[in-house]
Amino acid sequence: MSDDAKSKPSRLGRGLSALIGEVEAVSTPEAKTTDGGTGGPNEIALDDIRRNPKQPRRTFDEAALEELAGSLKSKGVLQAILVRPDPKEKGKYQIIAGERRWRAAKLAGLTSIPAVVRDTDELELLEIGIIENVQRSDLNPIEEAEAYEALMKRFGRTQDSLATSVGKSRVHITNTLRLLQLPEGAREHVRAGHITAGHARAALGAPDPEALVELAVEKGLTVREVEAHAKAAREDTPIETKAARPKPDDKDVDTEALEADLSRSIGLDVDIRHGKNGGELRIKYRDLEQLDDVCRRLTAKRKI
Repeated sequence: MSDDAKSKPSRLGRGLSALIGEVEAVSTPEAKTTDGGTGGPNEIALDDIRRNPKQPRRTFDEAALEELAGSLKSKGVLQAILVRPDPKEKGKYQIIAGERRWRAAKLAGLTSIPAVVRDTDELELLEIGIIENVQRSDLNPIEEAEAYEALMKRFGRTQDSLATSVGKSRVHITNTLRLLQLPEGAREHVRAGHITAGHARAALGAPDPEALVELAVEKGLTVREVEAHAKAAREDTPIETKAARPKPDDKDVDTEALEADLSRSIGLDVDIRHGKNGGELRIKYRDLEQLDDVCRRLTAKRKI
């Protein structure tokens, strides 16, 4: 990519509404006809559309695709996908957002799909693919981490700017990226959903994370139990010992990191407590002046 492309301000500064929102705004059933290139969707042959090779999402639930295909057969495609002219093949298009709908349309036996055509550079292409999937919870944790890493390495994005783009906290970005420290075998268990990201991060505290992940999968360990095993392995003590067992009020590493992030943000001590039926977020203040400041922050956005 050229230096100009790297320095070009991304239209994603306005969030997904800059591009994805435009698709949704025009994707009504009565808006499926070609509009002469003025911004509305065009009916484009499915065979003329290619997937985005940099799409962060690699796995698709086949059962969910079949369900969506059935819906498309009966109701048609109600939301256009977003494409760009294929940079390598004239007359063809590359998906920016909406690969799942494109795949389902092919399964449904459709021959074309409504699509909005946009000229985008490589940075926007990658960003939109990541943001669309992350905001819609379509990526598994490893795919999400790899997508963040790609933006940081290839385009010089910081964790703070990523957090703004995808609507996540900075600590979420940090914790997700930590998953890339896992050996490949352990990553596969996360990709397959055999363990959660919480299990995986807890296993990173062990001398041999992959062995602990395998144990967690085999025994069905909880995150707390994985943390206890990791601690026992670090201290070379039996898992049965009292020192190796987590106390009832012990907090996992993700909760502690989130507490620290919130505390830095508001300048006050924060205490997060989880329970079986939910939890509590406690903000500690010393005097009424601090309480008043917190109340102003919490109510500020309502007045905008």
